[in-house]
Amino acid sequence: MSRTIAQQERRDDILTYFGLGAVLLFFGAPLLWVVSLSFRDAVEVLASTINPIPDNPTFSNYSEVLGSAQFPRFMLNSAILSAIGAFGTILVAAPAAFAFSRIDFAGHRHLLLGVLALQMISPLVLAFPLYRYFSSLGLLNSLPATGLVYIAVLMPLATWMLKGFFDGIPRELDEAAMIDGASRFRAFVRVVLPIARPGLTAVFVIMALLAWAEFVIPYILLTGPSHLPIAVGILNFQGTYATNATGILAAGSVIAVLPAILLFVLLQRFIVGAFIAGALKG
Repeated sequence: MSRTIAQQERRDDILTYFGLGAVLLFFGAPLLWVVSLSFRDAVEVLASTINPIPDNPTFSNYSEVLGSAQFPRFMLNSAILSAIGAFGTILVAAPAAFAFSRIDFAGHRHLLLGVLALQMISPLVLAFPLYRYFSSLGLLNSLPATGLVYIAVLMPLATWMLKGFFDGIPRELDEAAMIDGASRFRAFVRVVLPIARPGLTAVFVIMALLAWAEFVIPYILLTGPSHLPIAVGILNFQGTYATNATGILAAGSVIAVLPAILLFVLLQRFIVGAFIAGALKG
């Protein structure tokens, strides 16, 4: 019996690793191909043969990107928008998630599902109305105003994630603080938030990564080169460099994703640990 169970577990492990390998190949192959293109010259980029490793690798594409006067500004704009989006999302989503976690009111579940449904709406659906609205208010090419749209887009997901963390914190803690005379908001700030700090940090990092990778919103609302984030700004390289636009665009793309990958790798253990702890508490 135990031998049969062991064989079943081994088959399950094999299937699990096979599935993970398929997912890694599906998402990793395009990224590896972009990295390969970033080290090719104009001749190899146009070669018809599929060769993952360039015959004559070159760093000239990276030199062109890093030597561009606009590139540091693109990176700074991305950092500003990511900071506005992540900080603003936490400020708005944390009280909302706490209310969903602690207050039972009419339509509680329906409203919570409605918040999640908002996450399913693609920014493309809002593209034209957003542009008209921002244009009428004179807010085009405004990083702070665009950051507010980031907050609106990221808030539903952050609310759901934070609610899970707050659900894992015993209600007795904030109820005890309220019995001692604290208001519900004071109990939230002084008792619940310090305990939920690992979860808040994990959600903050995830929101910052999503904001860094956002393309549609800045593409619609930011048109001036000095206001573009890196996700949109690298498209300028395609029209600027005629000799090897593909290789230079690939090099810019690789550099653009490096900060997000580095941040996730550095904080991966902390993020996973925070989510596991929240799941165990729940």
